[in-house]
Amino acid sequence: MRLEIESLIESGADASAIVELDQSKVGRLSRMDAMQGQAMAQASRARHQQRLHLIDAAIARLDRDDYGNCQQCEEPIGVGRLEFDPTVLLCIDCANQANNK
Repeated sequence: MRLEIESLIESGADASAIVELDQSKVGRLSRMDAMQGQAMAQASRARHQQRLHLIDAAIARLDRDDYGNCQQCEEPIGVGRLEFDPTVLLCIDCANQANNK
């Protein structure tokens, strides 16, 4: 999962590059499209980097033998939940409580 996200970050690096503002090379609407594409690429990169942070935190919990336990109630997180998202911190009950607050 980590390698896949790192690859996505690397492949999106060109899309988040600085948009050239020289009107002789690119028209105004094309520049606006390029700037919008750049902003979307930067937001995507930020999401990917946040995901990497969550993965690294899950790996650290594995190293501490604390992986798979709810950070709130300390009960085991369901296997299905961990299979769906290995980075989750809360069991389904605590996650529901947090969402209802």
